[in-house]
Amino acid sequence: MKTLIGMITFVLSFLPSVLFAEIVTSFDLENGMQVVVIEDHRAPVVTHMVWYRVGSADEQAGKSGIAHFLEHLMFKGTETMVPGEFSKIVSANGGQENAFTSYDYTGYYQKVSADRLPLMMQIEADRMQNLILSEEEVLPERDVVIEERNSRTESNPSALLREQRSALQYFNHRYGIPVIGWKHEIAQLTQQDALDFYKKYYAPNNAILIVAGDTTPDEVRTLAQKYYGKRTPSLNLPERKRTQEPPHLAPLRIEMEDARVRQPALVRTYLAENRKSGAQKEAAALEMLAQLLGGSGITSYLGQELQLKQKVALNISAFYDGVSLDRDTFGLYVLPAPTATPEQAEEALDAALQAFLNSEIDQAHLARLKTQAKAGQIYARDSLSGLARRYGTGLTSGLTIEDIQVWPDVLQSVTADDVKAAARKVLNPNNSVTSWLLPKAEG
Repeated sequence: MKTLIGMITFVLSFLPSVLFAEIVTSFDLENGMQVVVIEDHRAPVVTHMVWYRVGSADEQAGKSGIAHFLEHLMFKGTETMVPGEFSKIVSANGGQENAFTSYDYTGYYQKVSADRLPLMMQIEADRMQNLILSEEEVLPERDVVIEERNSRTESNPSALLREQRSALQYFNHRYGIPVIGWKHEIAQLTQQDALDFYKKYYAPNNAILIVAGDTTPDEVRTLAQKYYGKRTPSLNLPERKRTQEPPHLAPLRIEMEDARVRQPALVRTYLAENRKSGAQKEAAALEMLAQLLGGSGITSYLGQELQLKQKVALNISAFYDGVSLDRDTFGLYVLPAPTATPEQAEEALDAALQAFLNSEIDQAHLARLKTQAKAGQIYARDSLSGLARRYGTGLTSGLTIEDIQVWPDVLQSVTADDVKAAARKVLNPNNSVTSWLLPKAEG
């Protein structure tokens, strides 16, 4: 079986990505709403998504968490539905639904049988502008969000350290503030805060409708005009202009001790360029750099150096996404071996990174990673929700449909020289934050 998979992957590596490109159609409604249709007729199901070009990084100072809070409140009542009815309708029709908030976007989706698409559009379009929020519903839901923060962040040492690290990494940009919000600011959010945010950003000309699955552009156009076409565009949408980071002049570090921690762990992040429309080459090189350094585990460069040769680490990884409206981060993770001190593990990491910068990139390894990337992108087409999310995150982060579709080819065009140039730029100590999570010292 492994041999067969390897042969298939080898063959795929020589085929142009265009042969596997999904069928995507895009058009705008008269009210400014963008509509994207991704056709896939292999099963009679669809994923229906509405993405708003607003996330936590667009929040007003002092109101952190309002974007996520409103996401919760969107499941309350409208002029035609009582609180909780939206979810009951989706469930009664055999569907699944949820929502999510990030720094750059807020999204809502349903996965249903294709013949239920009109109903999903009807109820989603309804809550786009007809939400009703009473004080009796808002305040208890605020307590729910606080409890969510307690369970996911306050009770998790790694999550707490991640917040502290981000606040150091971005000391002027809103990416340094947690998506869920600071606890003391969540507690002060009001009904009026939620309504103001809703009226300001939830409009068709600030939204993207994505439908993936067993449908056609003509069907989606007709339905979208019928339901979303009735929604009134906003004439006062603010420009998505955020404060940016000034030059970072020194390496930063943070060490946090916690009695719940048993094993030290290091995470280091560097400010990194994001994917830019029409100019994604540097981001693609950073993606390949992450895979070379730590993405393939023990066979990666850092895996070979820190785990196999020096035996100072039990586990390592490198990570980079790049799909963001503003500058992103490139990260490294090291779990020291029990026989190595945190200081020894960090010194070994620094030495290995310097050695990588001074050495030639393994061309064969890079070629294998590019083949794996192409195969992974082809297999990912089997997930309708995954396809819809790829386009939603890209479009709400400043990319175009063309940018998203050519990304696989941009990755394939990356050379060893591109990777080395990206590495020299991103692995700048002055742009780094090194964070250690440590067991609490006795006494």
